[in-house]
Amino acid sequence: MADAGDSKSPGGNPVRVRLSPRALSEATTCAIRAGGRTTDREHRRLLLVRSARSMVRPTPYPDLNAVLEDLITSVKDALGEAFVGAYLQGSFAVGDFDRHSDVDFVIVVADELSDSQVDTLQVIHRRIYGLPSDWAQHLEGSYFPAAILRNRDQCSTPLWYLDHGSQTLVRSIHCNTLVVRWVVREHGVRLAGPSPATLLDPVPVDALRQEIRETMRDWGQQILDAPDRYRNRFYQAFIVLNYCRMMHDLVEGCPGSKRAGAAWAKVTLDPAWSDLIDRAWDGRPNPAVAVREPADPTDFESTLRFVRAVIRESARYANETQAT
Repeated sequence: MADAGDSKSPGGNPVRVRLSPRALSEATTCAIRAGGRTTDREHRRLLLVRSARSMVRPTPYPDLNAVLEDLITSVKDALGEAFVGAYLQGSFAVGDFDRHSDVDFVIVVADELSDSQVDTLQVIHRRIYGLPSDWAQHLEGSYFPAAILRNRDQCSTPLWYLDHGSQTLVRSIHCNTLVVRWVVREHGVRLAGPSPATLLDPVPVDALRQEIRETMRDWGQQILDAPDRYRNRFYQAFIVLNYCRMMHDLVEGCPGSKRAGAAWAKVTLDPAWSDLIDRAWDGRPNPAVAVREPADPTDFESTLRFVRAVIRESARYANETQAT
C-alpha cells in the first residue's frame, strides 16, 4: 500500500490511467527474443498487457489491469444476467497500495450461485491463476448475492471466497463484514456495474467500531490459545500489521490501510513496539515463501505480547468513549 500512489483522485473518483506507448513498447521489447521470436509464456504475457488497452485503468499497474479485465470479462460472460457488478476493495480502494499488496475484490451477483455456476467459476479462477503475471496469484475476494451485501445483519452468512494465493473458491465468511461493506461503499473502485453506493446502505460508525473491537478480541484469543498455527514469518508480520490497523480504525471510526495503521501505531502506542512494527512491514514481500519459514522466536513472542497490549488498549479506549 503506498509507493505507487493512490488509485483515487482527490475527489474520490477512480483514476483513468492510460497504457503509455512507452509501457507497451517495453512490454513488446521484453517479449522479443532471438530473431524476434517469443516463447509461449512471453507471447501470452504480451497479449495480456495489450488486452487491457481498451479498459478504464483501475490501478497504475498494466499487468494487474490486464488480469482484472480478463477475470471480470470471463465472469460476466459466464454469469450473464446474474452478474451485477465488480469492485476493488482493500488497499487498492483505501490507498497506500504497492506491489506487495493483495488485490481484494468483491463481485456482486443477483442471487445465490448455482452449483453449475460455481463449477464454471472454478474453471475461470484456475485459468486466471495460471496467467503469466504475478498479480494473478495475489487475487482475493468473494461473490456477494446482492441481498446479502445490502443486509448487514447477514454478516455470518458464508460466501464463495477466493483466498489469497488460491485458485479454488470455498465457502467462507472472510469478506462478509461491515468493514468490507464500508470500504466498498465509500471507496470501492468500480470495475464493472453500477456505483457501489447504490448497492449498499451506509454503515453506522458505532456498528463498525463494535465489529472491529470484537474481531480484535476474538481473533486475538484464537492466536493466544493456539499460537503454533501462526508461528511463521508471514503470520507473525501479518498479525502485527493487522492489529496496528484495527486499533487505528477503531479510534478513527473508519477503515484504513496497513501502512496508515503502522505509522499511526508507531507514534501513538508505546514506542517500545516501533522496531517490531518496522520489521513486520519489512517482512511483507514474498508471502508464499514467508508462510513456509519459521518466525523469529523473539519477534513471535513479542507479537503475542503486542496482541495482548493492543486488546487492552482497545478495551481502555472503548471504556473512555462510553464514559463520554
